[in-house]
Amino acid sequence: MAKGKRDIVDILKAMDRRVIFLLIALSVIIPLVFHLVFSVRTSPIVQAIFDKMESLPPGSKVLVSFDYGPSTAPENQPMAEAIARHALQRDLKLYFMAVWATGPPQTELLIADVINADFPKKAYGKDWINLGFKAGNQGLINAILLDLKSMYTTDVHGAPINSFEMMKDVQNLTDMALIVCIGSGFPGVREWVQFAGDPGDIPVAGGVTAVEAPLLYPYYPRQLLGLLGGLQGAAEYEAALVKAYPQFKGRANSEQAVQLMGPQTVAHLVIIAFVIVGNVAFFAERRRLARAKKA
Repeated sequence: MAKGKRDIVDILKAMDRRVIFLLIALSVIIPLVFHLVFSVRTSPIVQAIFDKMESLPPGSKVLVSFDYGPSTAPENQPMAEAIARHALQRDLKLYFMAVWATGPPQTELLIADVINADFPKKAYGKDWINLGFKAGNQGLINAILLDLKSMYTTDVHGAPINSFEMMKDVQNLTDMALIVCIGSGFPGVREWVQFAGDPGDIPVAGGVTAVEAPLLYPYYPRQLLGLLGGLQGAAEYEAALVKAYPQFKGRANSEQAVQLMGPQTVAHLVIIAFVIVGNVAFFAERRRLARAKKA
């Protein structure tokens, strides 16, 4: 190679890392600005949850536990909202609770964005109820499996639990037709399976962050009905919901995960491209050094 002439390897080695950060930022910003949306196909592990919800007769009881906080809300919140929207559309009775202390604020966000916005006619205490947070981790789950009202004597607002119509025939978790844990760690989906689903023979479904999902796949399908894994899982459920109920298409927050998959997909493609280019440059550099030694 002539002196002073630079090849692609030299150019890549001299690249300022800020250029890479800029390209990653643009790969997220541009799809957001232009509302880039990719079609989403629902996988069997997500479809299993959707089909279970569809099969439940009106009036069936569904417990949703908010076991996450603001740090993972971008992945978890769309899952919880899609599940709640589907349940209310099917006229199922929703029971909200939290094993995490950070769960109640996420519950309030769902109430504002889903129930108040899309189902204002659904009555509190008749169609849905918020039991709030209780300390105890898996011990709490184990306790309410046998006697829910011993732990929850009031709702989140302090009203007597038996004053609500939808609580009068509820004694423990075995009265639930389905338990859905939206979680991001411990205690979470695993504990709901181990301390409620398995001993109580209750169907359990889950929604977790993308990094946690691989740890729970072994539980599917025998112990875990289905699993929403990361933003992709939330998008798949939203896609199934909009396909079955077209009236939700275009509504605020009804397809938030689907819309966010565009920027995430483009960003991942850019990262993959950089990984490929980096490896090509690495092996090209090794080859050049080997040739230099032989010369």
